[in-house]
Amino acid sequence: MLYYAEPVSRLIEELSKLPGVGPKTAQRLAFHLLNVPRTEAVALARSIVEAHDKTLYCSVCTNLTDSDPCRVCGDTNRDRSVICVVEEPRDVVAVEKTREYRGLYHVLHGALSPIEGVGPEQLKISQLMTRLGDPELREIIVATNPTVEGEATAAYLARLIKPMGIKVSRIAHGLPVGGDLEYADQVTLLRAIDGRREL
Repeated sequence: MLYYAEPVSRLIEELSKLPGVGPKTAQRLAFHLLNVPRTEAVALARSIVEAHDKTLYCSVCTNLTDSDPCRVCGDTNRDRSVICVVEEPRDVVAVEKTREYRGLYHVLHGALSPIEGVGPEQLKISQLMTRLGDPELREIIVATNPTVEGEATAAYLARLIKPMGIKVSRIAHGLPVGGDLEYADQVTLLRAIDGRREL
């Protein structure tokens, strides 16, 4: 049974395809969009189409960009001796927000997950391996997520890269600032102890 007008039902259906958006949230979003001025709805639709049409992968680091190479790869002031390997483009943003890291990046677009059928061929690992021939390169920082898939990806990359004589390091894992020890899981607490540093 059709409860809404056809265009509204279609809008709800399309919104519910977004990650983390269930039927109720899609319905709320649809009704919100129907109540905003038409100019706002058109601006949203145009920005979605423009982002889809004008966004591409950087030919160097495979990050999302609107120019090739991306701004980071094209910045001559970046430290070209180190590459930080991350899972997703949003991870680049997270590292950049620290304003401390000045090296380059490589985006894998996922992590190894045999259960989900994601192997090395589905990730941007071959593009990373091509970059390892740069004589300036001294270190690869593996900044994959602290999940089973992220750890498997980090171990796989280390096995590939270490024989080439390039230093491979892993970002530290531990307690977040403001966190309480009593609420930390055992693995996080163990990593925090293992990754301790002298004061």
